[in-house]
Amino acid sequence: MAKEKKQGAGKEKSAPAKAKEVVVEKGVPPRLAEFYKSTIIPQLMKRFQYSNVMQVPRMNKISINVGVGQATQDPKIVDAVIKDLEIIVGQKVVATRSKKAISNFKLREGVPIGARVTLRRNQMFEFLDRFINVAVPRIRDFRGLSDKAFDGRGNYTIGVKEHIIFPEIDVDKVSKIFGMDISMVTTANTDEEAYELLKAFGLPFVKRQEVISQQN
Repeated sequence: MAKEKKQGAGKEKSAPAKAKEVVVEKGVPPRLAEFYKSTIIPQLMKRFQYSNVMQVPRMNKISINVGVGQATQDPKIVDAVIKDLEIIVGQKVVATRSKKAISNFKLREGVPIGARVTLRRNQMFEFLDRFINVAVPRIRDFRGLSDKAFDGRGNYTIGVKEHIIFPEIDVDKVSKIFGMDISMVTTANTDEEAYELLKAFGLPFVKRQEVISQQN
């Protein structure tokens, strides 16, 4: 009888499987961090003829911003966005608040209207790896990333329409699908260097149209 009760108790405690959260193992270098050291640095040194390894551009940080237009009608939406974003990135996310009141949009000053997070070091490389190899291939009708979203200072921003492309998100439990802007900040001095860096990491850019200059 005791065994039957224990078995029954075990069944009652079982719960449905949850979406897999991001776990970064301590002491284990991210795969892309090692790939950068072993492959990308020599590749870029040869490509741009750098004389010093310190000249090679590197990833500095990844900033993710989410704007929630419906937050003025339902403030709880921002809480749901923050919760899902924390599952995706594996670290704390903060709410962004309105800096001034806009009566036409029924917006008051200091109201949460979005979320943001900045990833560095291991968390940055882990996110980049999952974004390139798992999330991007799940984008509907994907034909490559635009190479025209650089800012002139070696930084690149990608707009994602649906956060459910990340496998950590359980679609059945999503209350609102939201998009995000993912900004990749590098130490590159030019967009060309940043392009080659991100391409070496594996970002699937659309094929560039080579411009052939005609000599007079």
